Amino acid sequence: MKAHRFDPAILREYDVRGEVGRQLGPADGYALGRGFATVVREGGGTRVVVGRDGRVSSPELEAALVTGLCAGGIDVLRIGLGPTPMLYYAEASEQQVAGGIQVTGSHNPANHNGFKIVLGGSPFCGEALRMLGRRAALGDWSEGSGVAEGRDVLPAYVARLLGALDGLDRDALARLRIGWDAGSGAAGPALDRLVEQIPGEHHTLFTHVDGTFPHHHPDPTVEANLADLKALVAAKSLDFGVAFDGDGDRIVVVDARGRVLWGDQLLMILAEDLLLRLPGSTVIADVKASQVLFDRIAALGGRPVMGKTGHSLIKSEMKRIGAPLGGEMTGHLMFADDWYGFDDALYAALRLIAACQRLGRSVTQLRDAMPDPFNTPEIRIEVDEARKVAVAREVAARLADKGADMVTIDGVRVRTADGWWLLRASNTQDALTLRAESATEAGLARLLAAADAQLAQSGVQR
Repeated sequence: MKAHRFDPAILREYDVRGEVGRQLGPADGYALGRGFATVVREGGGTRVVVGRDGRVSSPELEAALVTGLCAGGIDVLRIGLGPTPMLYYAEASEQQVAGGIQVTGSHNPANHNGFKIVLGGSPFCGEALRMLGRRAALGDWSEGSGVAEGRDVLPAYVARLLGALDGLDRDALARLRIGWDAGSGAAGPALDRLVEQIPGEHHTLFTHVDGTFPHHHPDPTVEANLADLKALVAAKSLDFGVAFDGDGDRIVVVDARGRVLWGDQLLMILAEDLLLRLPGSTVIADVKASQVLFDRIAALGGRPVMGKTGHSLIKSEMKRIGAPLGGEMTGHLMFADDWYGFDDALYAALRLIAACQRLGRSVTQLRDAMPDPFNTPEIRIEVDEARKVAVAREVAARLADKGADMVTIDGVRVRTADGWWLLRASNTQDALTLRAESATEAGLARLLAAADAQLAQSGVQR
C-alpha cells in the first residue's frame, strides 16, 4: 500500500472511530500504523505498545495495525485483550515505549470500532489525527522492518491498581459489599482478578468478554443499561454498585438506594478526599458538569477550572496546568496525584472506596449530602455537520451583544438568575448538545425556553 484515504468521518476530535465494514476496516488499521510509526520515528522513538478490546472486529484490526507499525520501522509490544487504561498503563510504565494504540470502539454499538492513541504520555488527537490523514493520502510514511513481541501486563496492572487501597483499614474494607458490572466489555478479566484481592464481599456481572454485548449496551451513562446492576444492588442489599463502559475508561455508580451517581457527582466525592490531602489543588471538569461541582470545589478550598468536553482535552489540560484531578460528567475520571493522569474506571472505583473510608461516610451518605438541582441529561439535537458549529457561534454572538454572563470555551454556557444552560457542537455526532440546570423546576423550564428561542433564531428546533 503506497497511500490511503481515510473516511474523513472516522478521524474524530478525540480518537478514530467508525462503523466496521462501511467506514473502517483493516486497511485503515494498517495505514494508521504506518502513519503513527512515522511520527514516532520522527520524534526519536522506536517502540510502541498495542492493545485491543473484546469486539469481534478487534483482532483483525489489531493485526493490521501491528503490521503497519512494523512496516514503518517500529517495534511493537502487543499486550492483547484488556481495558484501554491497561494500554495507558503499559505506555507509561514500560521502558523505551514512545506511545501506544488501543483498538477499541469504546461504548459504541458492537458493529463499530476504532483506535485511541497516546504519544509520550499525552493524548494524540485533534489536529494530530487529521495530520495522519493528510500524510496517508500522500503515502508520506517511513519504511522499516520492526518486530512484534507479546507481553502479559495484566498482573502488573492489577497490582498497581491495588496500591490505591494502601494504608486503609483492612477490617473496614472487609465489611464492604459491592456489585460490579463489566457489561461484557474489556475490563472483565481485570475486574475478576481485582475483586479476588480486595477485602469484602463482591458480586460481579458480565465479566466474560463478549464483543456482541448480549446483556446490555456497553454505555453506563444511559440509565436503562444500569437495570441489571440496580437489581443486583437491591437484591443483595449492597453498599453500592459500579458499572464500566466497553473499554473500561468510564465509570458510573449506583448507591444503596438505587440512585445513579454520574461523573460530576463522583468528582465531588473524589475532590473532597483529594483536597484534604492536597489543599488548594486545581480540579478540572468539563462544561457539561453541574455548577454544584464547581461551587463545591471552591467551598472546599480548591481551584475549580472549567474545561472543554472530551477526555483527551481534559487530560491535556490537566498536564498543561499541573492539575492532580479532572473529569467529565460522562464518567471519564483522571488522576495525576498517585496515578498517571489518564482515565481509568477500575482505578476510579478503588479511589472511591478509599475516599469513603477516609471521609468516614458511605457512598449513600455522601450522595444524601449533595444538593438535588433540577437538570436535564444531554439533549442531542440533530443538525447537519456543516451547520452545527455555526449555530453555536451564532447563539454566542447574539448573547454577547446582549451582555449575557457566559463562558465560550466550548460552545456557549450561559448563566442567569435561574441557573445555567449550555449549547455546544458535538465532536462525535452530527448534533448540538443542550443541557440546563436550575434550583427549581420553573427555573429549568425558563432556561430551556431561552435556549429554544435562541435555537429558533438560527432555524433549529429541538
